[in-house]
Amino acid sequence: MASLPSLPKPISQTQHFPINPARHSRGLIVVSRNHLFSGHGLLNFQHGSFGAGEMRPIRRSNRTKAVSDYGIQVSEVPQLTSTEAIERLKAHRENQNGKQQFLAMYSSVFGGITTDPAAMVIPIDDHMVHRGHGVFDTAAIKDGYLYELDQHLDRILRSASMAKIDLPFDRETIRMILLQTVSVSKCKTGSLRYWLSAGPGDFQLSPSGCHQPSLYAIVIQDQSPFSSKGIKVVTSSIPIKPPQFATMKSVNYLPNVLSKMEAEEKGAFAAIWLDGDGFIAEGPNMNVAFVTKEKELVMPQFDKILSGCTARRVLALAEGLVGEGKLRGVRVDNVTVEEGKKADEMMLIGSGILVRPVVQWDEQIIGDGKEGSLTQILLNLIIEDMKSGPPSVRAPIPY
Repeated sequence: MASLPSLPKPISQTQHFPINPARHSRGLIVVSRNHLFSGHGLLNFQHGSFGAGEMRPIRRSNRTKAVSDYGIQVSEVPQLTSTEAIERLKAHRENQNGKQQFLAMYSSVFGGITTDPAAMVIPIDDHMVHRGHGVFDTAAIKDGYLYELDQHLDRILRSASMAKIDLPFDRETIRMILLQTVSVSKCKTGSLRYWLSAGPGDFQLSPSGCHQPSLYAIVIQDQSPFSSKGIKVVTSSIPIKPPQFATMKSVNYLPNVLSKMEAEEKGAFAAIWLDGDGFIAEGPNMNVAFVTKEKELVMPQFDKILSGCTARRVLALAEGLVGEGKLRGVRVDNVTVEEGKKADEMMLIGSGILVRPVVQWDEQIIGDGKEGSLTQILLNLIIEDMKSGPPSVRAPIPY
């Protein structure tokens, strides 16, 4: 790999902060099969067992049984050296067997890129962590290119402005850092996710004590198989975020998480939000669109929801289908629930799912209950655009 230029320091010079090893988390005790004796200052078990090497968290909460109810006696929690803490971080990562692999991370806090997943951490005093004062975005990595990098980068800068987060670097420097991070990862197909935060500093509400804003980026390789199978959605009972917050891509995703969980509890893929006027809004992390019986592609307006980059690209590509006579028109408009459920086709659109057909909404079957042909055409157009689209949507990665 060709040598890369050195990464820049943030606009505010990096500072060194003292570490107080005496501070410990009081809400979580991690129980390891390899440390079940009091000599290590963890726990004594009177009964029960875990599999070899398993880690079990015991959360103290009024919603769970007390530790003593399980016959567990808690002794002193160990104070770790930095070396011991790093070793345990590594062991924790080695015990995780998820479908996602984390290949590289950039942090402006340490001013560089690491490929060690155990080092991919964020300071707990970063206001993004304990106050939610951060924004993020993403971009797909496809065959050595970042798809719609500039469109996503423009959006995170708008979000940062709305969240009153200063930039640690100018736009072109941020872009260069993102490209270098993917280059170091050697990932050819995956995703890049990145954050701008008010930065670390203290545990106050105001960011006035933060030393400098932070930039973080991580390259993710996901082993989950892609699916274009039709899915079911439900109407969300979780309140939608007000437009001021829904139109920025902040890290405050608790409503989105609860909406997704609600859908899964009802055997659905996602839950659909309605806006304050009862019109169709969006899904928890994707836009929604319809093909009417008149063969029009209709998408809800973006004034009260997140302006999806993939959704806007679908709208642009769909114009070509109008010229071919496959669609009669493309419009962004208010859509009622009745209109949506009576549509011939329904789809969810987002960078993580691309274009996913919906065959059922609540108890209503959409169209003939099968994946729509125009939905499949739009999916194919996006996939082809990712592979061979114009330079405006494909940024080459300098491996």
